Amino acid sequence: MDVQQQRVPAARWLAAGVHGVVIGIEVQVGDLVAHGQVLLVQEAMKMEVPLEAPGAGRIVAIAAAVGEVAAEGAQLVEFEPVAAAEAAQAGAPRAGEAARPTAGAERADRAEDDARAERAERADQGRLRERRALTLDAARPEMVARRHAGGLRMARENIAQLLDAGSFTEYGAFAVAAQRSRRPLDELQRQTPADGLVTGSGRVDGRPVAVMAYDYTVLAGTQGMLNHKKSDRLLALCARQRWPLVLWAEGGGGRPGDVDWPGVAGLDCTTFARLAGLSGQVPLVGIVAGRCFAGNAALLGCCDVVVAVEGASIGMGGPAMIEGGGLGRVEADAVGPVDTLAKVGVIDARVPDEAAAGEVARRYLSLVGEPVIAAAPPGADVMTLRHALPENRNALYDPRRIVQTVMDAGSVLELRRDWGTGLVTALARLEGRAVAVAASNPRHLGGALDAPACDKLARFMQLADAHGLPLVTFVDTPGFMVGPDSEKTAMVRHAGRLFVNAAALRVPVASVVLRRGYGLGAMALTAGHFHAPVATCAWPSGEFGPMGLEGAVRLGFRKELEAAPPGEREALFRRLLAEAVQRGEALNMASHLEIDDVIDPAHTRAWLARVLAAACAAPLPPRRGFIDAW
Repeated sequence: MDVQQQRVPAARWLAAGVHGVVIGIEVQVGDLVAHGQVLLVQEAMKMEVPLEAPGAGRIVAIAAAVGEVAAEGAQLVEFEPVAAAEAAQAGAPRAGEAARPTAGAERADRAEDDARAERAERADQGRLRERRALTLDAARPEMVARRHAGGLRMARENIAQLLDAGSFTEYGAFAVAAQRSRRPLDELQRQTPADGLVTGSGRVDGRPVAVMAYDYTVLAGTQGMLNHKKSDRLLALCARQRWPLVLWAEGGGGRPGDVDWPGVAGLDCTTFARLAGLSGQVPLVGIVAGRCFAGNAALLGCCDVVVAVEGASIGMGGPAMIEGGGLGRVEADAVGPVDTLAKVGVIDARVPDEAAAGEVARRYLSLVGEPVIAAAPPGADVMTLRHALPENRNALYDPRRIVQTVMDAGSVLELRRDWGTGLVTALARLEGRAVAVAASNPRHLGGALDAPACDKLARFMQLADAHGLPLVTFVDTPGFMVGPDSEKTAMVRHAGRLFVNAAALRVPVASVVLRRGYGLGAMALTAGHFHAPVATCAWPSGEFGPMGLEGAVRLGFRKELEAAPPGEREALFRRLLAEAVQRGEALNMASHLEIDDVIDPAHTRAWLARVLAAACAAPLPPRRGFIDAW
């Protein structure tokens, strides 16, 4: 059959797709139309809804007029399909009219117009681009130059270093200071970008993380009404999504200049409680360079770890608040310098610059965020551990060398090095497994646990337990520090903290007694007693007793020593001490099952790895509450 003789479907009515007003009729009766050509337009719910030709055809009748309301399904246009050959004439001119383009040409023109439109920037998109540009550092080159001249970086530069490239999603970039009633909006947009706080989410080594960076170049990094709202939004997401948080806390505290809100004192602000509520739920890292006072410092102090750049000053009040409180004038850099605060436990890690601070943050997030990775070699030849302790039982040594040797090379991150110096605390990896490590330091008070060391270990146990890190302890202690001066530090309470915290630990503990395991102090370093760890071993140099052996001999054999002739008293003491040392040696201790094993020091790494591999296979039990003794 010839193509021209093919049967063409009969005419049919095209119905309204919505209930709406007819606002335009684009064709006339008799017109030939192309597939997809708009025939009529309705308006419904403020939207324009076109009625399009279902194929090539001719308009037979139009049953609507502009301004009429057509119900959904109403017949609007009678449409008659045409044969393929006749369709080629679509758009041919009627008598007295100018030539119209063919349907094919119309579609080509429309495609070209669409392509141009896609490349072109609409007016609203241009406004967006210009407004967003004001939020970026490039819009304030003088501020960037001033910041760099002082050896510091912009908030966005710190975020960019921390996060994986291209992973940052910002929240609240268009906020400005809540001062529209007293300053022009365009000025606020130029001078208070992001309201002085950059917030968002991203990834660190592929793992999600939230970031919150106060911008000191905007109103001295102060906390305004809207940037509190921004921080609350992000902190709520951290709680919901279990995102770790990295906080750059530099700033001057509350901002009195914000007036666009109906409150009085702002003491119903929830930011501080929200961040504190994340403690123990997600990892929290606080970083400070420059000056960090009042509210900014309060947030910093809630973090798991505080990383401070040399030259920073941190305090619960800045110079203005100090002077306003009648406490005299003080320079900002003298409020809470790093050297002072590191020695009282405020600072976990001191670093030379913000780049190093970012690297510490990345390492911490890795250690608390990824339990097991591929094992690295030990930090040094494990055979050197056989000679890590002097043969003289009273000689000093450096416990850090032992920790570095046992743990994976390059993995040790020491915390609070300058405070509680009778104890070394660090996070590290052992054959790829993230662990928390505490080691006695005989270079301070012979390794005795004083009040700062007790507090350091108690909080360190909480940190390990919150993030599921097994605890490894290296023990060499004469016990708790005693004496009138020690008791003036509330030693009874500080010592009690170790037992209360240890009793609530969920994570496994493995303990190695290097040398002296004396009394309550040794018990505190082994999670409460020698059978509290999943395994307790000793090196052959280990020696044990209910208290220091010299003291035990002088106290326990006082009558015998007093009864001995003066010339023989010292010899008697030496003989009794030798007997006590022999009785308390590691092998005898193990024979009475008070410890689990005595090991070659060179086998320490392998022994710990085996113990923890078995102990960490079981899921952790639920956390339980307790009353901290201090």
